[in-house]
Amino acid sequence: MLTLLVRAFRMPDLRKKMIFTLAMIALFRFGQILPAPGVNVAAVQECLSRTHGGLVDMLQLFSGGAMLKLSVFALGIMPYITAGIVIQLLAVTIPRLEALRKEGRQGQAKITQYTRYLTVALAVPHAATIVSLARAGQIFPTCDRQLLRDQSLMTTVVIVLTLVAGTSVIMWLGELITDRGIGNGMSILIFAQVVAVFPSYLSNIFVVSPFALATMLVTGVFLVAAVVFIEQAQRRIPVQYAKRTVGRKVYGGTSTYLPLKVNQAGIVPVIFTSSLLLLPQLVTQLAGGTGPVADWIARYLVSGDHPVYITAYLLLIVAFTYFYVAITFNPDEVADNMKQFSGFVPGIRPGRPTAAYLGFVLSRLTAPGALYLGALSLLPIIAFMLLHDPGTQQNFPFGGTTILIMVGVGLDTVKQIEAQLEQRTYTGFLKKLKKEPSART
Repeated sequence: MLTLLVRAFRMPDLRKKMIFTLAMIALFRFGQILPAPGVNVAAVQECLSRTHGGLVDMLQLFSGGAMLKLSVFALGIMPYITAGIVIQLLAVTIPRLEALRKEGRQGQAKITQYTRYLTVALAVPHAATIVSLARAGQIFPTCDRQLLRDQSLMTTVVIVLTLVAGTSVIMWLGELITDRGIGNGMSILIFAQVVAVFPSYLSNIFVVSPFALATMLVTGVFLVAAVVFIEQAQRRIPVQYAKRTVGRKVYGGTSTYLPLKVNQAGIVPVIFTSSLLLLPQLVTQLAGGTGPVADWIARYLVSGDHPVYITAYLLLIVAFTYFYVAITFNPDEVADNMKQFSGFVPGIRPGRPTAAYLGFVLSRLTAPGALYLGALSLLPIIAFMLLHDPGTQQNFPFGGTTILIMVGVGLDTVKQIEAQLEQRTYTGFLKKLKKEPSART
C-alpha cells in the first residue's frame, strides 16, 4: 500500500490529483468545525463533554462530530445519500426515470440534476429539525445549557439557511473530487467524516477500560482482514459471446464472466437500519420524551444490548439487504442485454432461463451477505457483552457501519490508483517501443 502511494506520488498528474483531494478534505473538515452563526459554542462544548452513548454517538458517527456542534457542514452528506437512494427507488417505479437511466451519459446527467434538487429539498426539513431540537434543548437531554444565543425567528432562519447552503457546498466538493481528484468524491467525504471521530472514540474507551481498548485493537486487525476478504469475494458466472459478422468485421467469440459480489448491497442496509432505529428516539425527544410509548422505546430500543433491539436490528438488516439487492440488480435486464449481444451462460438457454438462473444465484448469495452484514453490525454489542462492559459499546469504532465504510472506500480508492498507474505505465511502454525503430534507422 505504501509502495503504491509512493509510486503514484512520483507521477506529476497523479500527484496533483492526490494533493487536490487532500485539499478538498481539509476544506470539508474546516466546514465541519466552523460553527454556524448564532450558536453558543461554549455551551455546545460543555454539553458534548457531559453526554455520551445512544443517539448522541450515532449522530457523531454519521456527521463526523459536525451535527452536534451545529457547524456549517452539520448535515454532512446524509441528505445527498438519502436523495440518491430515493432516486434509485423511484427509478424502479417511474418509467421516465428508468428511461433516463438507460440513455447513457446524458440520462445520468439528468438523474444527477434531480438528485441535487432532492438533496436541497431534504436538507431543509433536516436542518429545521436539528435547529428545533437545539432551541428546545433536546439534542442533549442531560444538559440544560442554551445552545443558541438568540431564540428569535430570524436567528433560526439564518441557521437553517446556513446548514442548507453547507449541504450544497458539500455536494460541490464531492463532485470536484470525482472530476479532478482520486476516487468517488462522496465516498471520500464519508470516509473522512467517519475517521474524524476515531481519536475521541479511542480516548473514551481508554478512560473506561484500557483492557477493552487493547482487546478492541487486536480484534480490529483481524476484523479488517476478514472484511477485506469477504468484500472481495464474488461468484463469477461464465459468459460466452458467439461470433457475429457485421459487414466485413467479426465481433464476439470471447469468454468472460459476470461478477456477483457476496455483499451486493454494500453499506446501504446498515445505514437504513441504523437510521430507522434512531427515528423512534428522535420522535420521542421532539414530543417531550414522556408517556408509556416513550418509556417502552427507552427500555427496548435505546439500550443496544437488549434482546428486542438485537433481534430488530438483525431482522431489519436482512430485510433491507434483500430489498436493496432486488431494486439494484435486475436479472431480466441483464439477461436481455446478454441476449442482445449474443451472449449466453454455458448450459443455460438465453432469455428467461438465464434470468431465472441469475435470480437463483443472486438469492443464494444474498443470504450469506445479509447474515454477514448483520453479524458485523452486532459485533460491538456481542463483544462488550462478553467483556461485561456494555457501557462502552456505543464508542466501539470497529462497528459494522464504520468498518464497512473504511474498507469499502479504501479498496475502491486503491483500485482506482492502481488502474491509473497501470494506464500510465502501459502508455510509457508504447512510447518506448515507438522510439526504438527511429533509433535504429
